[in-house]
Amino acid sequence: MDNKYKSVPVTSSEITPYSQYLSRRDFLKAAGIVTGSALLAACAPKATATAIPAGEAPAASGKMDELGDPANSFEDITNYNNFYEFSTNKESVNPLSQEFKTNPWTVEVYGMVNNPKTYGIEDLLSGFTQEERIYRLRCVEAWSMVIPWTGFPLANLLKEVEPTSDAKYVRFETVYRPEEMPGQESSFFYPWPYQEGLRLDEAMNDLTLLATGLYGQSLPNPNGAPIRLVVPWKYGFKSIKAIVKIDLVSEMPTSLWMNAAPNEYGFYSNVNPDVDHPRWSQKRERRIGELRRRLTLPFNGYADQVASLYTGMDLRRNF
Repeated sequence: MDNKYKSVPVTSSEITPYSQYLSRRDFLKAAGIVTGSALLAACAPKATATAIPAGEAPAASGKMDELGDPANSFEDITNYNNFYEFSTNKESVNPLSQEFKTNPWTVEVYGMVNNPKTYGIEDLLSGFTQEERIYRLRCVEAWSMVIPWTGFPLANLLKEVEPTSDAKYVRFETVYRPEEMPGQESSFFYPWPYQEGLRLDEAMNDLTLLATGLYGQSLPNPNGAPIRLVVPWKYGFKSIKAIVKIDLVSEMPTSLWMNAAPNEYGFYSNVNPDVDHPRWSQKRERRIGELRRRLTLPFNGYADQVASLYTGMDLRRNF
């Protein structure tokens, strides 16, 4: 199957700087339409909002996804983040993460592989061709963004370590540094460190990205520096940040959210507008910077590339 989402290899010098692009939110701010309080209200799930189909909003100047939707601004992307290791307040993550140290950094890849390796971040940057991928991100909280990531397919790394025939899943783990990540100081509700998982065929899909940057720059701290997972057809919490371990295993991993709230979060968590979260609808989403809600697409619009992974499965069992 042709993959229309596959991008050509690029270097950071070939990616136009983010300052040359004007997002819709920037335009509205300049016009005095969007205030801080309005933006916060826009991101809260609401059941009584006018929906617009994806791709129908007027396009802003600059980078766009394949549906014609403009990328969010660098300011949007780096100042509105779920990264509970720092704070449960999205707008506090950026200032609280500024002193987080990302160099030196290593990622250990081990488990059911023939060729276990430990990579320095410099090895990951120089040893794998970096590509730009403009992906939609859909948060389980019913807000979304469009983000121009830089990185490389996870499959390229997994091919180097050679999974054995017993490997069925990939388990990921975030760094544990409570001295730098204040949110990790409390383990009352969240079983740190953050852990996530994918089935091996999901991990090998070309869309699955290990992101090392965005907008042509190194990955910012609030977005999961220096390396994070991006799985665009799943809810955003599956895209684990600040990865230090990648473990090939035979049994389905239990993620942090499966541990913390098993009645609300399951392993697959594919974007599905027909399966509501236990506490809100998933039929519509608020794109950060827009004033109206839009319809959510099955698999976040990537069904052509990934739906075949779940043939015969009951897709209503997301949570």
